[in-house]
Amino acid sequence: MHTDVREYINLCRVKKGNMSEAELARRTGQTPQNMNNKYKRNTFKISELEKVAEAMGADLKIQFIDKKTGEPII
Repeated sequence: MHTDVREYINLCRVKKGNMSEAELARRTGQTPQNMNNKYKRNTFKISELEKVAEAMGADLKIQFIDKKTGEPII
């Protein structure tokens, strides 16, 4: 599955009770406009993704997946 970060965050927001983008922005200490700009550009730093995960009551896990096997490298 090739989901970009923006799409993944949107899927998670829906799963977490249709949390609005504005509510997510508020919970991460950003303005809705700033969050919207990040969505448009699809530019999230790891530190911002950690805040997004925290706002959703989740942990952030990043993995490298082997393209041939589809399995995590580590």
